[in-house]
Amino acid sequence: MGDVVVIGGGQAGASLVARLRAKGFEGGITLIGAEPVPPYQRPPLSKAYLLGEMEEERLFLRPRAYYDEQNIELVLNAPVTAVDTVGKTLIADGRKIAWDDLVFCTGSTPRRLPAAIGGDLDGVYAVRGIADVDAMKPRFTEGASVLIVGGGYIGLEAAAVASKLGLRVTLVEMAERILQRVAAPETADYFRALHARHGVDIREGVGLGGLTGRDGKVTGAELTDGSTLAVDFVIAGVGIVPEIELAESAGIEIENGIRTDSTGRTSAPCVWAAGDCASFPHRGAQLRLESVGNAIDQAEAVADNIMGAGRAYEARPWFWSDQYDIKLQIAGLNTGYDRVVVRRSGEAVSHWYYAGGTLLALDAMNDPRAYMVGKRLIEAGKSADPETVADPSTELKTLLK
Repeated sequence: MGDVVVIGGGQAGASLVARLRAKGFEGGITLIGAEPVPPYQRPPLSKAYLLGEMEEERLFLRPRAYYDEQNIELVLNAPVTAVDTVGKTLIADGRKIAWDDLVFCTGSTPRRLPAAIGGDLDGVYAVRGIADVDAMKPRFTEGASVLIVGGGYIGLEAAAVASKLGLRVTLVEMAERILQRVAAPETADYFRALHARHGVDIREGVGLGGLTGRDGKVTGAELTDGSTLAVDFVIAGVGIVPEIELAESAGIEIENGIRTDSTGRTSAPCVWAAGDCASFPHRGAQLRLESVGNAIDQAEAVADNIMGAGRAYEARPWFWSDQYDIKLQIAGLNTGYDRVVVRRSGEAVSHWYYAGGTLLALDAMNDPRAYMVGKRLIEAGKSADPETVADPSTELKTLLK
């Protein structure tokens, strides 16, 4: 067996190296991370970690000792600056490392607010890594005013934390509604009402015109509707983009991320990709999924294929979001839906997405039973009668028969 080198110390990279060893891979394994800490969970950053309910070491996917025990070389605080796919070497923090198989698990990076509108002022943040959250944590003091730009899940989660800590929160979404790219109006309505009950001022169809500052520090915001705000700090939750620059500079094909085939191979021999940075064939296009579930499953498939399994990766999308006391669980992809069926059972609510009579996805709010049933149906390629789903007297487990 040769040596496998993985670029990226996130969920995908950590899952891949663990899978290799679990499957009996005896070659050398090197995991290279740009951050100074071992691979860690990112979802809690904008929730439990920001709230102070989780210590840094609890974020780690595995203790540091695991990598030594499994003979995995962990190279930290070492950004990779060049990859030679012909000579099979790379440069990480000035060090030359050889490989037989290389895997890009470079993940994604948050979109930053442009400097032209004040994005480089002190007090303007994005949420991606531990360092980002550590930098903004001291700002979360009761009574402070925060502007959150972007009404996706990251922005809404940050708004929930800020509200719980007693901050005055304004969230602006340039699109006509929050969650427009990822969820149905019914789900947007649910979360809009939830945030309103907690005092968050959500302004839809309103963008950020520019930020104003004094002595290099942000102090205010001008919105596209002509209104102005005094702010103590700003959080940008305007999406993420795949980290593809390194692969692109190495001559690897790019299409909605680092393009791979169904097994995770890129256009370069012995080079693979997995996680947020990678796109894979799905229904005639190159799909890229930004989720923990995909990072784990795709990375494990690539690990198996490095060892010769030759199996195609089949995505089983699932996602989640925690806001206040609500746990949102999502299964499937809602692309192409033409109908949303709402099911209510006490305080539990679920939204089921259909295209004709085919179940595509569901959003379950504090309804783990609906989530599990819907997820099993979707993964099995089965559907449930929409009227039966909507009937609160229907016992959900009967849908699986």
